[in-house]
Amino acid sequence: MAEHNELGKIGEKLAVEYLQKNGYEILETNWVFQKAEIDIIAQKENILAIVEVKTRSSIDFGLPQDFVKPNKIQFLVKAANEYIISNDLDLEIRFDIVAIYKEKEVYNIEHIEEAFYYF
Repeated sequence: MAEHNELGKIGEKLAVEYLQKNGYEILETNWVFQKAEIDIIAQKENILAIVEVKTRSSIDFGLPQDFVKPNKIQFLVKAANEYIISNDLDLEIRFDIVAIYKEKEVYNIEHIEEAFYYF
């Protein structure tokens, strides 16, 4: 497996652990609809969090959250709508980013709630 793929898997595992420690129930990981993949679908109380995980080996070229582009957001919104409809959910929806970057041997984790909005 390519090194960046391995780093991404580590990041997703760390994000799941982080969310669980903070009271989220993980409903799905790597949920796919058409061309879109939602890294984590989690629930906390009446909020359904659609979580994009971005992991970087350093922040030399920018923060991880800076790499969530408008195209990706469109795919996430489309997939989230499908998930909500197909599971007949009546929850508040929120789009979050868990940004992770490595600093020496330590992974820094930032959970950005309401990272973007959809219309």
